Amino acid sequence: MIQKSSSICPCIYDVFLNFRGEDTRKNFTDHLCTALVQTGIHTFRDNEKIERGKNIKDEIENAILYESKFFIIVFSKDYASSTWCLDELVKILEHRKSSQHTILPIFYDVDPAQVKNQTGSYAEAFSKHEESFKSERDMVQKWRVALKQVANLGGMVLQNRYESQFIQDIVKQVQNKLHRTTLYVPPYLVGIDSLVRHIIWWLKEDELDKVGIATICRIGGIGKTTIAKVVYNQNIQKFEGYSFLANVRETCDECNGLIHLQRQLISDIAKGKVQKIYNADEGINMIKKIVCCRRVLLVLDDVDDLEKVNKIIGTQIPLHPRSKIIITSRNRNLLTAPSISQLFDLESLCSYADPCKVFEKYSEILWWASISSSSFGFFTIWQKCKCMEKCIEKLEAIPDSKMQKILRASYDSLQDDHDKNLFLDIACFFIGKDKDYAITILDGCDFYTTIGIENLIGRSLLIVNEENKLMMHQLVRDMGLEIIRQESPNLGKRSRLWHRDALDVLREKIGSKTIKGLSVDLQESIKHKTMRTTTGLHFAKHSKFRFVISNEANIETKAFAMMRGLKLLQLDYVKLNGDFKDFPKGLIWLCWHGFPLKSLPANFDIKRLIVLEMRHSSLNCILYDTEV
Repeated sequence: MIQKSSSICPCIYDVFLNFRGEDTRKNFTDHLCTALVQTGIHTFRDNEKIERGKNIKDEIENAILYESKFFIIVFSKDYASSTWCLDELVKILEHRKSSQHTILPIFYDVDPAQVKNQTGSYAEAFSKHEESFKSERDMVQKWRVALKQVANLGGMVLQNRYESQFIQDIVKQVQNKLHRTTLYVPPYLVGIDSLVRHIIWWLKEDELDKVGIATICRIGGIGKTTIAKVVYNQNIQKFEGYSFLANVRETCDECNGLIHLQRQLISDIAKGKVQKIYNADEGINMIKKIVCCRRVLLVLDDVDDLEKVNKIIGTQIPLHPRSKIIITSRNRNLLTAPSISQLFDLESLCSYADPCKVFEKYSEILWWASISSSSFGFFTIWQKCKCMEKCIEKLEAIPDSKMQKILRASYDSLQDDHDKNLFLDIACFFIGKDKDYAITILDGCDFYTTIGIENLIGRSLLIVNEENKLMMHQLVRDMGLEIIRQESPNLGKRSRLWHRDALDVLREKIGSKTIKGLSVDLQESIKHKTMRTTTGLHFAKHSKFRFVISNEANIETKAFAMMRGLKLLQLDYVKLNGDFKDFPKGLIWLCWHGFPLKSLPANFDIKRLIVLEMRHSSLNCILYDTEV
């Protein structure tokens, strides 16, 4: 059997059930397992968790040693007659020595003293074992010691109680002792306690026979997601199922993002493997089946359109009474939806002197202060300050230029140009990309990417989220883009270009060997017709930059003739005119979604390419004279 390290293998099951099948499989243990599962506790029971064709002994040993957090031992009248049960029990106790996992003995139709001292039916069973295993007396002694040790742990005794109530008490005991997986929230949170209390009060006091849907609403950056996480963490134990779907707006726009969210929701609530979902309608039907029979808490984070909620869970979903849905959104138009029963507007719930007001107006400064080297001092002053309005006045005195200096301090503290250039490339081209995907490309650009990313994370300039994607706070990203903007007033002499600046350089053919990376996504630009730059600049109506963007834009391949240093290039949905002899020959990454040609031109040099990405293109064959 393959050996695993318990330190790196995550637990799959919340509870492992050890029981005598002939005694309780079809009655008490079955009812207990059903109650645990319906409460959202993922439970291992050997008759249904082992795939056909697999070694039963190895699978159960894996479940004990590597995959379970909590062990329930169901002692019944003939438990001791099963050598299988006894072997499992010994293995569980051996595992407990190194893992400190919890064991809960259940004395179903037997007295604890009978188990401890091996009397009655247990004495009869061991009399047979002594006879059958004369040459393995050490093993029999291990069984005896194991029974005595577990009986000494205490536990829960059925006696003359009703089984249904006894099972509910067991479930509550497991819930209280299990360490639930909670979402990460930053330390030193300021000004959210009253808001959290408001929402928790709603969870408790909303009409008991109805499903409650609430929205936490306000502009971005004021802590909606953090508040939702705190509420979620403090209340999941009160529900039979729960799921937190993060970044709904962005995920829905990704390829198969909708199905990804559905799979996560089903997996979170069903606490098990999810069958393949081939389309969103199938996902909705599966969600309906699992939420109709249990009280659930759902949090959908960063929703910009209720239609996306409908696409994830459907419009007529039969939620169990007293289930709750919490939606965080920047879009106040969600308030008009008749299905929303409660609004938590973060501004209206805070007075002017409340810290939340500061979050709304200065959340970005506070965010930086919370992760900078002076954060502890900042918050010590904050908490001791008797006059909050004075703190607000002080923050108001910090102009944008000083904000940039504060943000840039961490960038300037990077040890060398290697990490600084890596930061700028990631900020411009790889936010939201898979970490391993980015490493593959950036290693080809002569970066030591893995250690560089660790350095950026250490300076709080970069985050790798739960989905292994590179993420960056918008203020930090804007700081990086501003650094590039200040390299030169001449667009063609900047090291990296994106969006409208990139289009200007291509149209006016003013590129140079200084340019290392260039990104154009015409489909995204057409979608956002407001024409704001990434750094938040706005153009006047008479500005020459206010042009109509179209993938029919007059861009010629000659525009790349002088860009001999170009390594990173994104040309999504761009159509080029001209001969490709002038196209860059040193590219490491070429992302060209919507590539318009049916084949690669013969003089399309891709010798150095590491990643060529051409989704949604017209390409159906590759014709070129270059070896790859």
